[in-house]
Amino acid sequence: MKRLCLIAASLLCLAFGGMQAGAQDKFPSKPVKILVPYAPGGATDIVARIVGEQMRQLLGQSFVVENKPGAFGILAIEEMARARPDGYTVQVGNVTTNAISPVIVPDKFKINYERDVAPVTNLIDVPAFLVITTTNFAVKDVRELIEYAKKNPGKLRYGTVGAGSYPHYDMAFFAKRAGDLDMIAIHNKAGASGVINDMLTGDTQAAFLNVASTAAQVRAGKIKPIAVVNHQRLPDYPDVPTMQEIGFPGVGTIAWNAMFAPAGTPKPVLETLHKAAVAAMAAPAAKDALAKQNFNIVPSKSVDEAKTWLAGEIGAWKKITSEVKIETAE
Repeated sequence: MKRLCLIAASLLCLAFGGMQAGAQDKFPSKPVKILVPYAPGGATDIVARIVGEQMRQLLGQSFVVENKPGAFGILAIEEMARARPDGYTVQVGNVTTNAISPVIVPDKFKINYERDVAPVTNLIDVPAFLVITTTNFAVKDVRELIEYAKKNPGKLRYGTVGAGSYPHYDMAFFAKRAGDLDMIAIHNKAGASGVINDMLTGDTQAAFLNVASTAAQVRAGKIKPIAVVNHQRLPDYPDVPTMQEIGFPGVGTIAWNAMFAPAGTPKPVLETLHKAAVAAMAAPAAKDALAKQNFNIVPSKSVDEAKTWLAGEIGAWKKITSEVKIETAE
């Protein structure tokens, strides 16, 4: 009898241990942190919140956005990369933070970006506007913007979300193609919202900014889009021509947002995150919210495809940055 009790106790222990292991193996079993390398209000923050909310509904755990701007996005990337590789800390970044920064300022990273960061999936493409302020600025289109810059060398101030960001490269490339225009870059570490504020006050006159961030001020007439960076005109802005239509094909970046995790995160966890993110963007509420921002949903087909895609993006920006030289010191 005593022996039977011991056997029963042993079996209970094994069963309980198995249940505990099963609970520990279930992902996610606690909230997940999403690091965003910009202040609230920009496209990256908007996407992280939309996708995070749908992932919460799908997986039953909170996805909490934490904004960590500055240092070319490196602060957020490094915190994510150094976190325990268990899927509970991820990052939603964009082309600037997760493709350009590793290329132009690799020495500022205290990690090896290509070794320590694992892409989960691409999320969306972000059309952009070439916009001008309507505050004390009489320019109305791209032709007049170029004429103003030529007549006033060193006086036209354009905004960027940071030195070395893709809007910085886009405007530098535009200036080169438009006849080596002499314009001054004004970098705002607060991201798109900071650049918009600078334009509303008239401190800067022009910028490349994503459509989502500028929509409210465009509707209010305080910022005017004079060209769109996209494959075609946007249905919501049928009168705004593409950069190709106005004679500047290849100028401007159709940016992206993507999700990343620490390298070493188990493949099943990465796949769970990938599948949930893809399903999240397919949810009616998310599709509607993303469409209202004029975002294009472009998920990676798999974690492996995401890895190949990111390598291609980094390779492309190595080529671009070798052709267009700009000052990247913050």
